[in-house]
Amino acid sequence: MKGKFIMQEILDIIEFKKQEFAHLPLFKFMQDKSIAPRQRLSFAPCMAHFIMSFSDFNKYIFRVRNYYSDSKIQEAINEHTNEDEAHSPWFLVDLEVLGLNPQCNFAKTIDFIWGEETKITRQISYQVAGLTLQAEPVIKLVAIEALEAMGNVFFSVSSKVTSELEQITQKEYVYFGESHLEVETGHTMGASEVEKYFAEIELTELQRQEAINAVEKIFNIFSQWTYELLTYAHNHPVELAQSELEQSKSKLAICR
Repeated sequence: MKGKFIMQEILDIIEFKKQEFAHLPLFKFMQDKSIAPRQRLSFAPCMAHFIMSFSDFNKYIFRVRNYYSDSKIQEAINEHTNEDEAHSPWFLVDLEVLGLNPQCNFAKTIDFIWGEETKITRQISYQVAGLTLQAEPVIKLVAIEALEAMGNVFFSVSSKVTSELEQITQKEYVYFGESHLEVETGHTMGASEVEKYFAEIELTELQRQEAINAVEKIFNIFSQWTYELLTYAHNHPVELAQSELEQSKSKLAICR
């Protein structure tokens, strides 16, 4: 007799992957206080394709308008996507506040978004869509849970960077800052009783394999992405304001 598979196994894999993800070089770079904080977020333009596509994932891929009334999983996905789809405009706000919104013509913008420096960013969108578009709700939920876990890692670090910036610029950063982290808990379902229900969902052997495959591929492409973002940051130094230079020198002196 074959053993019973439950979702908790997949959640445990996601948690393990999350801990590995948190130790990637990008996050060490973002936490390096010898580097000016705005430089540590200078990769933001490189993220545009995925972040703006994420709104479409929620509207057209993860969410299903007509589903069986007893599908608690799809109901939870729909509720989650209603909130998550609204985050993309925050990114546009932060690009402006960070001073990373240069005036350039439309053709150059297209060339950048679909250029060599952002090729992994685009692959994220295609791979996530490929894994989830025709997937059953339980696999979509696994994919979202993996995305939430990595989002929690990223915003836990970026919010600390923007906290430094806010002391220098007296400006608020909504996408990369604390307000976004507050809604990126790392889990799709907020209520503890719903999370318990999710963890105890029984999976067929095929569903288990599909879930593990989705988690592996999503973490793999996002891990590759962090190296693309880091390379972009190294290749695109930002021009710092005088207040940022003074603050950076002061912090460096303290560290020494």
